[in-house]
Amino acid sequence: MFKSLVNLFFPKVCHACMSLLNDREDTICLNCRHDLPITNFHFENNQSVPKVLYGRSKIENGTALFRFEKKGIVQQLIHNLKYKNHEHIGFVLGNWLGGELKTIDAYKTIDVVIPVPLHKNKLKKRGYNQVAKFGQQIAEALDAGYVDDVLLKVTNTKSQVTKKRFARWGDNTELFTIDNPHIIESKHILLVDDIITTGATIEACITALNEVKNIKISVATMAIAL
Repeated sequence: MFKSLVNLFFPKVCHACMSLLNDREDTICLNCRHDLPITNFHFENNQSVPKVLYGRSKIENGTALFRFEKKGIVQQLIHNLKYKNHEHIGFVLGNWLGGELKTIDAYKTIDVVIPVPLHKNKLKKRGYNQVAKFGQQIAEALDAGYVDDVLLKVTNTKSQVTKKRFARWGDNTELFTIDNPHIIESKHILLVDDIITTGATIEACITALNEVKNIKISVATMAIAL
């Protein structure tokens, strides 16, 4: 009865289409799950993510769960995750991708999952890193560590959401640094983020991480804009 009353005053809705969820649905309704543009990159050894970084950053493996489409379901999900305090979206997507990656040999050697960090001022304002729960669930699925205090962001850039693709690339001034590098020395790192577009942010993170001795880096994101 209490649950029914809660649902009456605070109904659960799909964070993609805003329709009411039934008792068997969680965060994303079945119709939207069916319509999500899944990539299957990690199952098909697709090189789309490494190609974004080609000639700039070397990675072992790279994948993205979804294709990002303007005004599509994925854009709505990421918007609600980042700006509407719906952190559970990251939990759901991390469970989804983590469950798939743990079946693939290339990702079974991951030692540590590291999220692309927010600047401390943005983290304070938002209250959470939108990729934290995503990364934590992947780490749990892979039986890997989760480390969010080694890679740090030292510049506070404005949101890139409204900028066009090439403007984002040209204006990128993001700088990252490493603290306590011994924690990740000789590790295979999985760097996670919400979306990869030009690859500039991922490249900047990899540049910082490559200061650490004897590491390997793979990348996994919620979405990729092709």
